[in-house]
Amino acid sequence: MADTAFDVLIIGAGPGGYVTAIRAAQLGFKVAIVEREHLGGICLNWGCIPTKALLRSAEIYHYMKHAENYGLSAKDISFDATKVVQRSRGVSGRLNMGVNGLLKKNKVQIIWGEAKVTKPGEVVVADSKKAIVQPQNPPPKGVAGAGTYTAKHIIIATGARPRVLPGLEPDGKLVWTYFEAMVPKDMPKSMLVIGSGAIGIEFASFYNAMGVDVTVVEIMDQIMPVEDTEISKIAQKQLEKQGLKFRLSAKVAKLDRKANSVTATIEAGGKSEQITVDRVIAAAGVVANIENLGLEAAGVKTEKGCIVTDGFGRTNVPGIYAIGDVAGPPMLAHKAEHEGVICIETIKGLHTHPMKKDQIPGCTYCHPQVASVGLTEAKAKAAGFELKIGKFPFLANGKAIALGEDQGLIKTIFDAKTGRLLGAHMVGAEVTELIQGFVVAMGLETTEEELMHTVFPHPTLSEMMHESVLDAYGRVIHM
Repeated sequence: MADTAFDVLIIGAGPGGYVTAIRAAQLGFKVAIVEREHLGGICLNWGCIPTKALLRSAEIYHYMKHAENYGLSAKDISFDATKVVQRSRGVSGRLNMGVNGLLKKNKVQIIWGEAKVTKPGEVVVADSKKAIVQPQNPPPKGVAGAGTYTAKHIIIATGARPRVLPGLEPDGKLVWTYFEAMVPKDMPKSMLVIGSGAIGIEFASFYNAMGVDVTVVEIMDQIMPVEDTEISKIAQKQLEKQGLKFRLSAKVAKLDRKANSVTATIEAGGKSEQITVDRVIAAAGVVANIENLGLEAAGVKTEKGCIVTDGFGRTNVPGIYAIGDVAGPPMLAHKAEHEGVICIETIKGLHTHPMKKDQIPGCTYCHPQVASVGLTEAKAKAAGFELKIGKFPFLANGKAIALGEDQGLIKTIFDAKTGRLLGAHMVGAEVTELIQGFVVAMGLETTEEELMHTVFPHPTLSEMMHESVLDAYGRVIHM
């Protein structure tokens, strides 16, 4: 007979859930994890990972088309959309199996199905209504699945799904969410993307690079609204040079669906225009999966569509916890993972610290890339700080010039009174890899003096981080 009693039971095997399960096992807990569809969650199967695989194909295609810029020759450049998608799905499949192996290695019991909290300490699992994506390791029949399970600690990590706007509902054929956008059977000639957050702008960048005529509609007055305005404007300028078109401070009022096209009515500044495209991607954010979990009956408090927690993953009901997207923004995989570790280590009784949301980095993998951590210039000013701001452009960096990627900017924001690093914002090649340097600096409460005295290797893109700090204090060298 399969075990039905555990110390810790986690609902959802996305990045937050499976990482928490592994850490719980390391701490000596008897652990089970319930998953209705696929190990690794949306991030690994339909989000972070496969989109990066698609964007990598687009990036290589872009460089092949511009081979002459590097003294090379490439003729008859083309792509096979089916093979591009197959590579992306293969990457996800490989990592899916990797998560399966990690859970088995750590003796975490996988329970396939849909979970509902019936009361503190008890979860009932029903057969999943979704197809379980686990081709090489199908759910064990009669071993773990539908049934009643008990656990002293229940952690909810059910993630999020695409937000659906009234009147703009996806249909899977003409109007896509990221699910359909990730597996196109062929490339449309034209496309409208609703929303310019990370999801929208990454898909816009991918399809544009593959030759699709892409227009992006954003209700705010800048693309990637959470980013620093200066960085956003630089990114927009570069994306427009590549052919992307933007409608800012605008909204899609209506979609008129034809047999194989969509006419969108776009309203902005009191005027309206119509654009006819082959396909539409609805990318207006995500909403937490809190429905049908038994939260109301268990008395778990929710607010603005998310589960309320105390910074350590604890809800208002003893023994019930929540991490990741269901526990509120920022809805990022790395936030979910770290939040899960904080939660389970707190349960164990270890000395922990609550999540510092102002030190969670954000990355957008369009071309050029965008990355940031901490306060934007506008938010730092609004908070009343007296600022010292440093900037350093890619066009003054030797490595960037050698790479043929001399467009971009590193921007650092300091508290003028204390030297505390308040925020760092970047746009340009590989900045999603660079941002962690400033994340570590903020976590260690590094001062501007310590950053200025740090030796950065040459020739690297990271030197621009150093120069940006120097610029904030009037000591920039190469500009």
